[in-house]
Amino acid sequence: MADTKNILLDKLNGLVARFEEIATLITDPQVIADQKRYVKLTKEYKELSDIMKARNTYVQCLNGIEEAKEILSGNDNELKEMAREEMATCEARIPELEEEIKLLLVPADPEDDKNAIVEIRGGTGGDEAAIFAGDLYRMYVKYCESKGWKVAVSNFNEGAAGGFKEIIFTVTGEKVYGTLKYESGVHRVQRVPATETQGRVHTSAATVAVLPEADEFDVEINEGEIKWDTFRSGGAGGQNVNKVESGVRLRYVWKNPITGTSEEILIECTETRDQPKNKERALTRLRSFIYDKEHQKYIDDIASRRKTMVSTGDRSAKIRTYNYPQGRITDHRINYTVYNLSAFMDGDIQDCIDKLIVAENAERLKESEL
Repeated sequence: MADTKNILLDKLNGLVARFEEIATLITDPQVIADQKRYVKLTKEYKELSDIMKARNTYVQCLNGIEEAKEILSGNDNELKEMAREEMATCEARIPELEEEIKLLLVPADPEDDKNAIVEIRGGTGGDEAAIFAGDLYRMYVKYCESKGWKVAVSNFNEGAAGGFKEIIFTVTGEKVYGTLKYESGVHRVQRVPATETQGRVHTSAATVAVLPEADEFDVEINEGEIKWDTFRSGGAGGQNVNKVESGVRLRYVWKNPITGTSEEILIECTETRDQPKNKERALTRLRSFIYDKEHQKYIDDIASRRKTMVSTGDRSAKIRTYNYPQGRITDHRINYTVYNLSAFMDGDIQDCIDKLIVAENAERLKESEL
């Protein structure tokens, strides 16, 4: 225990000077003028503030125990009684604080605070896969509503029998990517499809990809090289959407800095009736797409450890199974099984996400050897 305290205190004390340095830097006009640097430093300042708060509480508890020991060696019985209570309180609090501090000291995923772009696509299973993709979209919308997050659809392609062949939407709120990133992968459904006449259970799949939304500072794009087209939006949205050329199509040739190859990126956005807004949202998706590609090595590294980022509709690369006949949900990464499928599909997915976060934190702590 003494070793743990010493190691933690050494690490915490080593961060005090950095915290004070950043506190000075973020008031410097030159730093404020450099927006990219300023944004980065304010983020680091916030993270270190949380660590410093925990450090102060921890030091207070350790000092409280030392002071109580001194009083207990004296003769004042009334003070001794108070000292015993103080000591018991501090000793109970210390293990909790140590766990809290260890997690704070493990470097957080720098993407966690970002908004997210979510792409759901029907995989194997034809019409039923598209219907299931629609069910997953509804599940996430309900979940986001419960968190107070905003959902904005940027593009969709409806399935012939309902649902979506693909749907892409942005989720805005607090720590969105850090929460939804665990949903990336193949989701498999086992049920009797509405289109099935014999009552047989079919297996279908849909893929979910969750990408961090890139900030303007994350990616450099030469906006002069973007080719824009406009078109009339089809589908739902009332008469106005179909009459006005509010849909936008963006083409951009991007050179991959890792491979040196060039590829044309095509993005369509029919989200709103306002063309400038659609342009801005298409640009946001372009930034996020390039950011995701440029950070592929980072994402591959995360994926190899977490086994969550999956890009194909292949049934074998599944992360979760939704079994309707048994009312069962199973998350295969953490052997999590519950029998509340209808509530789960209504957006009650927090318990599963919490368990995934706990499992990941345990892995991160093991890696950091704290």
